[in-house]
Amino acid sequence: MNKGIIIETQALDVYEQMAMDEALCEAMPAPHILRFYNWKAPGITYGYSQRRKNVEEAVAAAGCAIKDATRRPTGGGIVFHETDLTFSFIFHCPGVYFEPGKTYDRLHKAINDEYARQGVTFDLLKEKTKDYAVNDPVMDCFSKPVNMDILYNGKKVLGGALRKFGDHMLYQASFQAPDARANAPRHSNAVIKALGGEFGLEWENTAAAPETLGRAAELAETKYRSAAWNGRI
Repeated sequence: MNKGIIIETQALDVYEQMAMDEALCEAMPAPHILRFYNWKAPGITYGYSQRRKNVEEAVAAAGCAIKDATRRPTGGGIVFHETDLTFSFIFHCPGVYFEPGKTYDRLHKAINDEYARQGVTFDLLKEKTKDYAVNDPVMDCFSKPVNMDILYNGKKVLGGALRKFGDHMLYQASFQAPDARANAPRHSNAVIKALGGEFGLEWENTAAAPETLGRAAELAETKYRSAAWNGRI
């Protein structure tokens, strides 16, 4: 068995959440890192390649009053973080090739299978779908399932986004079942078992190192809150 760590962090806002994931990708305190977000307040994230103007228009059209929004380091569309269980998984992924389809297939199949073992029937969407293009007018991740998303009664409940940092992959996910936060221990335990089984991991709970916390605070201020990052396109 390999060692995996579950990083526990204090309540963070949306800018700090993105910054923490990037700081962990830089520090890599273990080859496999899982973190469940502890939310200070609701927030919105949107994909690395989405146009800021289109995002603002889509959020306004949705009638959403959340003001804190930032661009993710990963792809995908808009995600409203109000009632979801949000988590990230960073894992060793060597080589120059980036094959998101295979990665989603591995991660989401493992999670789907674990829920099946617990008697919960989800569906893994397996059909060719359009990705979130820069000018895609439908940008809300959970109104538009794409290939390899997890569905319940035809409605998307889990989707993720990826970014390769050297020899490591960052996977950021949102689980939006109705009881995602009300039954957070049950759902987080399912994710822990699924990823631990798939990657052959023994988990250890730990806190982020002081230098990682400092780097995350720096990135939150200089990058994820900045107009340069959020308005890059």
